[in-house]
Amino acid sequence: MKQTDSLAVTVIAKQSNGAGNVLLTLASEDDQPLPPFAPGAHIDVEIPGCGKRQYSLCSTAANHYQICVRLDARSTGGSRWLHQQLAAGDGLQISSPRNHFPLPQAPRTLLFAAGIGLTPLLVMAEALAARQADFTLHLYLKRADELAFCERLATLGPHAVIHYSSESDSLRQRIPDDLKQPHNSALVYCGPAGFMDHLQQLAQQQGWKLDQLHSERFRPSDAPRLVADSAFEIEIASSGARFAVSADQSIAEVLEDAGIAIALSCEQGMCGACITGVLAGEPDHRDDVLSQHERAANDCIVLCCSRAHSPLLVLDL
Repeated sequence: MKQTDSLAVTVIAKQSNGAGNVLLTLASEDDQPLPPFAPGAHIDVEIPGCGKRQYSLCSTAANHYQICVRLDARSTGGSRWLHQQLAAGDGLQISSPRNHFPLPQAPRTLLFAAGIGLTPLLVMAEALAARQADFTLHLYLKRADELAFCERLATLGPHAVIHYSSESDSLRQRIPDDLKQPHNSALVYCGPAGFMDHLQQLAQQQGWKLDQLHSERFRPSDAPRLVADSAFEIEIASSGARFAVSADQSIAEVLEDAGIAIALSCEQGMCGACITGVLAGEPDHRDDVLSQHERAANDCIVLCCSRAHSPLLVLDL
């Protein structure tokens, strides 16, 4: 596996941030500046015994990073370890920031977050507020005690609208008026799969086009495959070497077995670490990171999960 930049950081603060959430503040171990990032960026965090997990950056200060992690009842160890074992003063290994969820440019921006999906959208909202843009942030929670980043949300004033399902104000009970006005707008959303799927359905019913929709998922989508996977070949453009990808192999597995260095992180089609250019052939996109525009262009592929519609893919490697 190709090694990506690894940064050694120290947890300089650990604090509660709404029921079920912990806010971690990270600073460089060697006092060197951490790499800059733009709204929507995330980092990999190395979890002992679990591997890498991806978390959105929600910092405001330039000299440290912050991530807010919700304790997931279905955790396989990542969030549980960060909540229950990590302490202030401990060290962590993280990646440099990556951003496959950038803030789109539009005359008007609607931000819809559910639960911990607030983390990337809060930074986007603050960036929009700083340039006095036309935007609204809608945040959906079950109860008031789950609210994170209270003070930062308060600074957004009327641009931030908080909805509590315990008060009969959920997206299934009431559609905000601004969601009914798609003209000259971008819709950016993040949250659990059910929330995002329902929001996308509502948006399309209200006349939003797919190229106006921008989202990031917590977990890979689990849409069933209607046909069995087929074998195909990949070609390495720099050498001309060809390799067969069987029905039960991923492109990433074949490349690693051949000793070809690639960057891998989540290995679920969510983080974008293994996005690679395609010079010929038609990809079968199965990821949750490429935009509709990027998929339509067919000039890149997520190696860990996507396959091919054509018999051969020529990779820009």
